[in-house]
Amino acid sequence: MGDNFQLEAAAKRRNHRFNGGGGDDDEGEEEECCDVEAWEILSKGFKEVQTVLNHNRLLIQQVNENHQSKIPDNLAKNVDLIKEINGNISKVVGLYSNLSTNFSSIIRQRQVIASAVGKNISEENDSNKALEGVES
Repeated sequence: MGDNFQLEAAAKRRNHRFNGGGGDDDEGEEEECCDVEAWEILSKGFKEVQTVLNHNRLLIQQVNENHQSKIPDNLAKNVDLIKEINGNISKVVGLYSNLSTNFSSIIRQRQVIASAVGKNISEENDSNKALEGVES
């Protein structure tokens, strides 16, 4: 619960800065939606990684205990435990790869949004200048 709260609070603080202190515009709501979704995606990925790493820690502890016991049956069990550890390491690599891809996609999405917002502001400024010229 604490991690989710911290991530959501960080997303809200970040969004507050992006929106110039907040506001009621639709673009701000869209950004907030994207920020929350981004945090949820990344948070879920990191939780999956942590779960696998925690499991590996337990497996490594078991391997160490089996090794220290020097009981032949326990030493034989280590072969399967080490294979499972190696499989989990591959799983973590895949999860981090997915996180990297997701993070890159989020950044690209943010750049597209920022570019569109900047373009709209520029067009609005041009329109205002044109109207000022007509009124003079």
